[in-house]
Amino acid sequence: MPPKQKNELYKESARKKDVRTTNIEAAKAVADAVRTSLGPRGMDKMVAAPNGEVIITNDGATILQKMTVTQPAAKMLVELSKSQDVVAGDGTTSVVVICGALLKKCQELLEKGVHPTIISDSFSKAAAKACEILESIAIPVDMDDREALIRAANTSLSSKVVSQYSSLLSPMAVDAVLRVMDPARPNMLDLRDIKIVAKVGGTIDDSEMVDGMVFDQKAAKSAGGPTRMEDAKIGLIQFQISPPKTDIENNVIVSDYNQMDRVYKEERNYILSVVKKVKASGCNVLLIQKSILRDAVTDLALHYLAKAKIMVVRDIERDEIELISKTLGCLPIAHVDHMKPEKLGAAALVEEVEVGKGRVVKITGIANKGRTATVLLRGSNKMVLEEADRSLHDALCVIRCLVSKRFLLAGGSSPEVEVSMQLAQWSKTLQGMESFCVRAFAEALEVVPYTLSENAGLNPINIVTELRRLHAAGEKYAGINVKKGNITNMLEGNVVQPLLVTSSALTLATECVRMILKIDDIVPTR
Repeated sequence: MPPKQKNELYKESARKKDVRTTNIEAAKAVADAVRTSLGPRGMDKMVAAPNGEVIITNDGATILQKMTVTQPAAKMLVELSKSQDVVAGDGTTSVVVICGALLKKCQELLEKGVHPTIISDSFSKAAAKACEILESIAIPVDMDDREALIRAANTSLSSKVVSQYSSLLSPMAVDAVLRVMDPARPNMLDLRDIKIVAKVGGTIDDSEMVDGMVFDQKAAKSAGGPTRMEDAKIGLIQFQISPPKTDIENNVIVSDYNQMDRVYKEERNYILSVVKKVKASGCNVLLIQKSILRDAVTDLALHYLAKAKIMVVRDIERDEIELISKTLGCLPIAHVDHMKPEKLGAAALVEEVEVGKGRVVKITGIANKGRTATVLLRGSNKMVLEEADRSLHDALCVIRCLVSKRFLLAGGSSPEVEVSMQLAQWSKTLQGMESFCVRAFAEALEVVPYTLSENAGLNPINIVTELRRLHAAGEKYAGINVKKGNITNMLEGNVVQPLLVTSSALTLATECVRMILKIDDIVPTR
């Protein structure tokens, strides 16, 4: 090499090189751990917690969150999949796999003596270009096109344990999102407005979307109160129906029986007056928030409420209050003096129904229903249920992505191959080291089709080469059809995914790689 190009070659001290190598190796190890769970034929991981709890999952974010990672650079990959979970909700495995592949390429480049900063800058350019390419091949989607949304949800569910139930879960997810969506502000979609109640017993086929609301609690019927109420007026209360306590520990010494009776009488009168006020407001179903300081409702109070024919559901969680008041159109009542008829919600029927071996309270025919949805999930055991819950969450997130950015991409790794091909062409127009790094970035993206075909038990090298050939010939929607084990047009195969999932995966993975590249030393602090 001529002497004038001294700045191109960069000799590093051994320490910096070691730190970089260990960081990259650790991150690659994490990426390889989740790599096998990518795609419809991906395997599941069984995570055994030290307390004996077992989780079976296919969701990259969940696997990494539960793994005990000590190496600091590997922790960044865990954060990476978390942030992908927040931004897009799906594609948490792919983002880690792409990151691992990029890091592998970085290592090769570093060994050739390329300066980390050059790699980092070229990668960020390549990622920006990749997003442009993705947008150029995306297909706009209309919110009224329910079929397209269901297809996207199906693709998201195809890699999960519950994939055989996707014909039931996908429409459920789509309808739930469409019900919650506010047409005036489509991108303000809050998934907390969709309540998922999971009940063991039955199979996933028994899951349903409830038109109304479901509570995981039973109706309190120890005192023989009603468990079914037609034409209900529902009050959501945050105060306690029990004798008041003082703030400090205190003892009252009672010397004779008359005083004892007076104390009990007082208590009875107090509770009676509260119940009368509740009854006077016309309320006949009480939802009582959980209380920390004292019993939310005593046996005596339950007895009087039952006499007044008021149905009681107690132990409503604190964080559900907002959702309940939104759904029922009622206001939470903080003190008994505020029990006014206009603060109550109205519903046609509140009843307790048996679900499996437990019971739930179901509210149907809500008069002025807010924009919320409730899904009742069923499953044969706890693990299946939890996984179904996570899968449904992924499907909901996919539809949320489509609502906020209304473009679809073909699935089956076709966008990755297309981007890889176009980036490789673009790299030929660049000069010097940049062209080299962008080329490496493009090659790294081929890990997605490679891993997909590998997990499906196909011959990865044949498949990837064939894919490249088809994409070069201009078939930009060609992808791996895992079910048939060959290459088909993904749009005809109804395998689609939102643009946001892939584009955010690329940008987040690149950012993570750049962070890891920039580190040249680890300083432990005491």
